Amino acid sequence: MGTKLLLADDHKPVLKALTQLLESEFDDVKAITNPNLIPGLVKEENYDIILLDMNFSAGINTGNEGIFWLNRILKIDPLAVVVMITAYGDVELAVRAMKEGATDFVIKPWDNEKLIATLQSAYKLRKSKIEIRNYQEKQSHLVNEIDKPFNQLIGNSPGFLKILNEVKKFAKTDANVLILGENGTGKELVAREIHRQSKRSKELLITVDMGAIAETIFESEMFGHVKGAYTDAKNERAGRFEIASGGTLFLDEIGNLSLSMQAKLLTALNNREIYKVGASKSIPIDIRLICATNKDLKNWVINDLFREDLYYRINTIEITIPPLRERREDIVELAGHFLKEYATKYQKPLLKFNAKTINKLIKYHWPGNIRELRHAVEKAVILTESDIIRPEDFLLSSQSKKDLTSPKPISFVELEKQAIINALDNNRGNVVKAAKELGLARQTLYNKMGKYKLY
Repeated sequence: MGTKLLLADDHKPVLKALTQLLESEFDDVKAITNPNLIPGLVKEENYDIILLDMNFSAGINTGNEGIFWLNRILKIDPLAVVVMITAYGDVELAVRAMKEGATDFVIKPWDNEKLIATLQSAYKLRKSKIEIRNYQEKQSHLVNEIDKPFNQLIGNSPGFLKILNEVKKFAKTDANVLILGENGTGKELVAREIHRQSKRSKELLITVDMGAIAETIFESEMFGHVKGAYTDAKNERAGRFEIASGGTLFLDEIGNLSLSMQAKLLTALNNREIYKVGASKSIPIDIRLICATNKDLKNWVINDLFREDLYYRINTIEITIPPLRERREDIVELAGHFLKEYATKYQKPLLKFNAKTINKLIKYHWPGNIRELRHAVEKAVILTESDIIRPEDFLLSSQSKKDLTSPKPISFVELEKQAIINALDNNRGNVVKAAKELGLARQTLYNKMGKYKLY
């Protein structure tokens, strides 16, 4: 993209001379005599350098006008690089402007070579400022990723080994991947393994839960926004696409997108560029896209609930993660891994399963898949009072068909408590989402959690 330069000076001959000199050095030079145009132009375009006169009104040489417009520019774009231009003898004013945030100053009459060198240095500073901002955005996401617990892909069942083999084949490419599977099967772990084996592994993997993004903030979250784009946009912000550029973008639960959101996503993917909310300048993006869903997207396409063109855009490669009940050979290994993890966490290093417990885990149908197994093992570790975890230490949240024939009645209180536990598990402890799933007000759910001591 070209270097954009804005010249603001009330003397037309000065502007003409500057324009003629700088048009051969910079790609896009905009010249104005009216400073009142500055705010609109700065909001509309991302100027790399702004060359600003210190005085605009005839007979006034205080420099206050230049400093006023300097502050307006920096309020709109804190990363703006402004070079002041002033007459000989007003150097003190220029120094004052630099204290207010100007990058440098040029004295009239100027030396052409020095002026060009000053502006080129200013452009390098502008690029550095933008790079630092982008690194800071990426760093905050990287910190969040580091704070997440590391989980391994564990299992030796034929179905699971087939998935690992497929991942090894296509991970090195940049092909878009669609991961299908029930909730809790480990779709995010597979996405992370694809990124780990890819050519982009040294860059960021940015994960976005599409089910948690409201339609009203979709564009801001995904594409970013400029300062002042809407009421709460107090600073410019990079979106997930921009932060993930160079790396991998993982869109979890993509089936939750409305048709309007799907259209905006498709446009960005097709054009390989995004527009921040409130900006007129596009930003090129370079991502490897991985999506996941528990929905039957083929059926959704047939029923006009999911765009066919987006469906084919996101699934160059499609893999389906089998549910835990179809890979029972892996249950014991997974349970053992979680037992070791939580025995260490809760300082119970001698814990073991007995044979009856292992038998119960293998026979159970695990509707919540690996996520349910993990939570079940953690609860058992917490509840057990001996070094041997027995079958009764497992408070499984759902019953198998065999269990449903049991004549033992379940009280309403126990059903309600278990329903709350299930909703919290399904939504990873997010009370707002759990309340929505249960059809309860958030405060009502908080009250019931207190009643059942689920905090």
